[in-house]
Amino acid sequence: MKPSPDLLAPDNHTLVLIDFEGQMGFATKSIAFNELRTNTALIAGGSKIFNVPTIVTTVAEKSFSGPVFPEIETFYPQATSGYLDRTTMNTWEDANAYKAITAKGKKKIVLAGLWTSVCIVGPALSALHEGYDVFVITDACGDVTPEAHERAVQRMVHAGVKPMTSVQYVLELQRDWARQETYAAVTDLMKKYGGAYGIGVQYAHEMLAH
Repeated sequence: MKPSPDLLAPDNHTLVLIDFEGQMGFATKSIAFNELRTNTALIAGGSKIFNVPTIVTTVAEKSFSGPVFPEIETFYPQATSGYLDRTTMNTWEDANAYKAITAKGKKKIVLAGLWTSVCIVGPALSALHEGYDVFVITDACGDVTPEAHERAVQRMVHAGVKPMTSVQYVLELQRDWARQETYAAVTDLMKKYGGAYGIGVQYAHEMLAH
């Protein structure tokens, strides 16, 4: 009856949101921008609901890349979350970011951000090399071309990184619909950002009410 230790749970991983910024988004062509923003909101909102240790990191925020997506700011305001700004393309090579991530004490690390082939591959392979169990939310990542994104995902998977989707991430944390303390928040999040699935949840709630 015990779940696999390979599954994510609210208390067994750190979520790292990397470079969800305007300049990075402008050149992202592997995923529709509205879809990327929606998926970003799902994982940011989901991690907030479940109190997952979450780190937001940016690159050259003031001089080049610009502010983070509103979806990040909504759930993790800069004033209270303290984004970590870097010059390195690989988050793992930034001393402050590395210290913040490893200090959480979680052996599973979940990554999402822009661009897949640079800013996600770097920390994913680096964390894997240091013995971490690494997951990448592939539909909350994007790159300059579909091929750039796909090759990056293939490279990481071949190395041992585990891919997943944004909806999968949130539902894996909920795991049981009888978990009432988070049920309402998760279903509300899905209604707002969960696409057709979220509309289905809304429909079911409305129809069952009658």
